Amino acid sequence: MALIGMETASSSFPSSSTSSSIERWKYDVFLSFRGEDTRNNFMDHLFIALKEKGINTFRDDEKLEKGKSLSLELLKAIKESRFAIVILSKEYTSSTWCLDELANIITCKKDMEMTVLPVFYYVDPSDVRKQLGTFALAFVKHEEKEKKTRVDKWRDALRQVGNLAGWHLKDARPESQDIQEIVEQISLNLKYDAFPYITKDLVGIYSRLVELESCLALGSKDVRFIGIWAMGGM
Repeated sequence: MALIGMETASSSFPSSSTSSSIERWKYDVFLSFRGEDTRNNFMDHLFIALKEKGINTFRDDEKLEKGKSLSLELLKAIKESRFAIVILSKEYTSSTWCLDELANIITCKKDMEMTVLPVFYYVDPSDVRKQLGTFALAFVKHEEKEKKTRVDKWRDALRQVGNLAGWHLKDARPESQDIQEIVEQISLNLKYDAFPYITKDLVGIYSRLVELESCLALGSKDVRFIGIWAMGGM
């Protein structure tokens, strides 16, 4: 399954990172999700897969009261995360907590070079962008209780995340395959960012790194050999 969305896959990941940016990130990944929808299935499986790959991942496990403001600790975790994976399930926008979290994630994308990756969890990406279906119903209820400025901020954040390249989960294949692709994609980009001086100003390297890692079959118990061919003196 390839990355899907309004932006291209290559535009979702930075071409390089400064050493100062790398130093300020405490977590590799921040997971944003609606607990009632995904906590005991997809999100939990994804979290375990990320941890097993050695990817430092933050998830909020607290059972918070409806309408409670984001804690300073959680806001700090968002700001200190290199990537944010936003699992957009059908009831994601029914939670004011999730929407506040998303608004802060989008701010960090703009101001702090965070890479945001949406997972369209059995929802149509166009419904997210256009705020249709369950997303529309959720906002109708929010508009009855919340200030217009707050709701407008949520709407803008949802439109922005809906326009990003991400993964669209469907019933066509096992979720384990989708999880594997997400973990491998993030793992590759973390390795890529760890050595910016190697790939700086080199055109077309990223796609070749993706192809090479697929040949390595990382995680497999098979033994493989890589041959490197080049002109003499290189």
